[in-house]
Amino acid sequence: MAATADRTKPYIPHNSLQQDGWSTDTEATATCFCGAVQLALPIESPGLVDVFVCNCSDCRKITASMFASNIIVKDEYVKHLRGRENLKTFSQSATIGSGKNMTNWFCQTCGTLLYRTSERIQNVKILRLGTIDDFNLAEFWVYERVYT
Repeated sequence: MAATADRTKPYIPHNSLQQDGWSTDTEATATCFCGAVQLALPIESPGLVDVFVCNCSDCRKITASMFASNIIVKDEYVKHLRGRENLKTFSQSATIGSGKNMTNWFCQTCGTLLYRTSERIQNVKILRLGTIDDFNLAEFWVYERVYT
């Protein structure tokens, strides 16, 4: 179905158990797997800082994959629509190249990693691209911003 989708319009398949993700010309939602936690984030600057792929040892381990697709967003532009109280954290600095603390913010119900925060890069959240509900937007970011 994704291959035939109109890429100019949001494509939001069964994005979570809540199935209420959305996107507009300026914002989109990111939702954990169970739907208990949902964020709204900007899809352009100045709130959207960068989109990047990382294959550091932390990203490999935390995603159980060879790399992680990430979005850096300024804190002041991220809105917790629901479930902020459902987030749990795990922080450490032992495996971080800078030696600075990195905090992972997980949904305590389903375990989805929604974002990371860093002592080194303050006032931003590093969101996981896989939590973005609009698949067309996520694919655009990967292909247009990361690989070109």
